[in-house]
Order: sequence, then structure tokens, then C-alpha cells
Amino acid sequence: MTSPGQMRRRGCGDGGAVTSEMAVVMVAFLAGFLMLVVYAGRVGQAGNDVRSAAHEAARAASLQASPARAEDAARQTAASNLSTSGVACADGLSVTADTSNLVPGGTVTVTVSCTASLADVASLNVPGSRTYTASATEVVDLFTEARE
Repeated sequence: MTSPGQMRRRGCGDGGAVTSEMAVVMVAFLAGFLMLVVYAGRVGQAGNDVRSAAHEAARAASLQASPARAEDAARQTAASNLSTSGVACADGLSVTADTSNLVPGGTVTVTVSCTASLADVASLNVPGSRTYTASATEVVDLFTEARE
């Protein structure tokens, strides 16, 4: 006959195994979820960076006196803003400026398009690329100092 203490110990051999297995599964799940959140945040931030670059490029173009200078200013400003924010355009940066109404009180519209590698944007090993496009319109100032 066995003593009651031995019977109790025999049934306790697997106690807590489910808890430790669940902890391992939860850590893996939370790590995957965290990576998804980081990915979504960085992809969204890249879109915001392109919108900001378009806005700044339109503002820079609206301050110029000639359409050629406005287009150059828009290209340089957009490239500088995207470089500063860390968005690398894999297929090159496309900047178009509609300067047909570049007169005091008129408007200038700039469209910025950038195809970026998702691996670069998200800093994760994610395949593929995404094209970000944004447009911004600025009013040309009515009263400016010397517009050449």
C-alpha cells in the first residue's frame, strides 16, 4: 500500500506546464504584433513625409519669380526634405510643378511621387515597394519684396 503523500506527488508531475507553454506562445504573438504595429507606423510616417515634402516644395516654388526657378526650387526642396526624413526613393523622385499661374495671387501646385522599398521604410526585412504620391497647392504672395 502507498502512503497518501506519494499519491499526491504522483499527480503533480505536469503542474504548470500549460502556463509555461502559454507564456512562450504569448511572447511570440506579442513580438509579431509589435512588429506589425512598427511596420504600419513607419509606412504611415513615410506617407506623411511625402505630403510634407510636397507642401514645402509648393511653398518654395511659390516664392520664385520665374517658372523655371520655381520648378528647380520645388525639386530641390522635395529632395532635401525626403532625404532629411530618411525616405529613400528606390526608382527616383518625381516632382512636377504646375507653374502656369505663377503670378501674385495665383497658385502653384506641386506633386511629389516616390516609390520606396518597404524594407527601407519599415526597417524590417519586408519584400516589395510602395508608391507614395502627394500634391500641395500654395498661393503666390500678393506682396513680395524684389521678385526677380
